Amino acid sequence: MKLIRVFPRKTNATPDDENVRLTVPTMFDEADEVHISVTFTWDLPKAEWLEKQWRHVAPTKIGGVATGMRGEEFTPGLYMKHGYAITSRGCPNRCWFCSVWKRDGNIRELEIKDGWNLQDDNLLACSDGHIRSVFEMLKRQKRKAELTGGLEALRLQRWHVELMKDTKIKQAFFAYDTPDDYEPLRQAGKLLQEYGLDIASRVPRCYVLIGSPKDKIEEAEKRMRQTLDAGFIPQAMLWRNNDGETEKEWRKFQRQWARPAIIMSQFRRAV
Repeated sequence: MKLIRVFPRKTNATPDDENVRLTVPTMFDEADEVHISVTFTWDLPKAEWLEKQWRHVAPTKIGGVATGMRGEEFTPGLYMKHGYAITSRGCPNRCWFCSVWKRDGNIRELEIKDGWNLQDDNLLACSDGHIRSVFEMLKRQKRKAELTGGLEALRLQRWHVELMKDTKIKQAFFAYDTPDDYEPLRQAGKLLQEYGLDIASRVPRCYVLIGSPKDKIEEAEKRMRQTLDAGFIPQAMLWRNNDGETEKEWRKFQRQWARPAIIMSQFRRAV
């Protein structure tokens, strides 16, 4: 069966094989089925428009995380390019700003498939055996591992860090979303530094949520500097509503805190 996958927006994770499309069909497109994969809610109107174009080629379905569809087993290269991997879905937490638990429920461990860029929602909430198996998989890869899905600092233990050190990872992202996250983040930073995974190594990184309805620029600036002090390179993650709308001042602020080279230059001046 020939399956064409259509994506309303190209991202770093978008597959790039011959059966991927980013626009309307041409007269040469033929398929048995078409899947439109939507990552962001604000792309849903475009996805619906694309469905009307592609339905003339083959039966067409709209899916993806933006639709609220529950994720199932992960197939490498299907909706994310080869190298990306998901070994678990869901999260036991119930954060107000996050759709993961609403869509996928509590943590569910999947069959582990090869990849070096791990996109799990909350890997550290998995069982010890699953986590160890994931790191064994990462050690087999030809490229250094990247833990970009986001790690929960509160769950970080010494043996996790030992696995990270042994695996020689390129980068590991944690998250600073609410005030309660800071103290666990600080403790995680200390633990990582014990194993040489300090900010100078560029391994410890942290997504920092900014621009939510009650947030203020000065408070976001404080969180960024707290993240640096805790031993992490901050990555500003700008909150958007379901229509993808943001404010100009927040977009400007995000640009200042979304480029590691600039952030590290500030860090070097500070020390």
